[in-house]
Amino acid sequence: MKIVNILIMLILVGCQDIKTPEKPVNLIPKDKMVDILVDTYLSNSARSIDNRIIIDKGVKLDSFIYTKYAIDSIQFAKSNAYYSVNLDEYATLFKKVEQRLVDLQKTAKGENDQDSTAVKNEEEMESKILVTPPVPQEEDASEE
Repeated sequence: MKIVNILIMLILVGCQDIKTPEKPVNLIPKDKMVDILVDTYLSNSARSIDNRIIIDKGVKLDSFIYTKYAIDSIQFAKSNAYYSVNLDEYATLFKKVEQRLVDLQKTAKGENDQDSTAVKNEEEMESKILVTPPVPQEEDASEE
């Protein structure tokens, strides 16, 4: 009898009505949401690298993002909840975020490669200057 009661409770709980969030009045457009999510992931990356500096400087990364995009945390949370209901659209949204982050990484890596190439070129020039012995100047015999 006890097992039957547990099964009935599980069925009742499992069949509850799941309400989807309504479309917020101030829904953040998808393109802007991608921008916000990219900045959010970048700020989380910054925190993971050296959070002590961010804390010491008193930087509030979340507040910075909200101010940058003229939104508040409630608007972001409601928009994120609304978009997350439709998993296909949400996946598309995150593919855009991922692609933007990959592009930023390639750009940063390219700049680093260019910087390292410039340093290598400078080092090669310096080594050639230091390694190449000075060429003696031939004195013109007619001058004597």
